[in-house]
Amino acid sequence: MQLTHAEKLLWEKLRKKKLEGRKFRCQHPVDRYILDFYCHSERLAVEVDGEVHQIRKEYDKIREKNLLALNIRTIRFTNAEVINEIDNVLNKIKSEFKHSLNPQRGV
Repeated sequence: MQLTHAEKLLWEKLRKKKLEGRKFRCQHPVDRYILDFYCHSERLAVEVDGEVHQIRKEYDKIREKNLLALNIRTIRFTNAEVINEIDNVLNKIKSEFKHSLNPQRGV
């Protein structure tokens, strides 16, 4: 699994249930997509976007809509946010836990 520098930093904070005991999977397949990070119990995809996403905005919108149809919410961060503001990123992810569409704690 080839992760970017930003993805490695975030994965280190998410792996082994380090974030409020939630289990995240890295590079997890869902439907026809590969999610950077996925928390099944929260039905939450966390995406770390590099420069390519500046020209893929329409694709990303469609992708998010398709994931939402599967009851999976998506939260996005830029590489710079993850590298320079990791605590803010983690707090934003934690705040998404409170907004679960279909929480399945303990899964």
